[in-house]
Amino acid sequence: MATRRGEESFIIKVRAKPRSSVSTLEQDSPASWVAHLRSSPVDGKANAELIALVAKHFGRARSRVSVISGFTARLKLVKVAGIAGPQSRPKLAPEDKR
Repeated sequence: MATRRGEESFIIKVRAKPRSSVSTLEQDSPASWVAHLRSSPVDGKANAELIALVAKHFGRARSRVSVISGFTARLKLVKVAGIAGPQSRPKLAPEDKR
């Protein structure tokens, strides 16, 4: 996914836990998140649910969120684009800022 000129984006580390009883996104530490997903990791259903969950949490359209690493793994890197200002950004550890 390409970002538009002048548009800010950030990347978060997410540990996916599929087949959970509820869908939630929780900050585990300043640099990582845990996503409890109801979907099974079959045919990309868990990744699609993760994208929708992250988009809803940060108030972005699903098209502005993408999995950039870890498509078939539980540990993923997720890019959130289109952030207007620092008030929308999560707190990241210094080594995770891009």
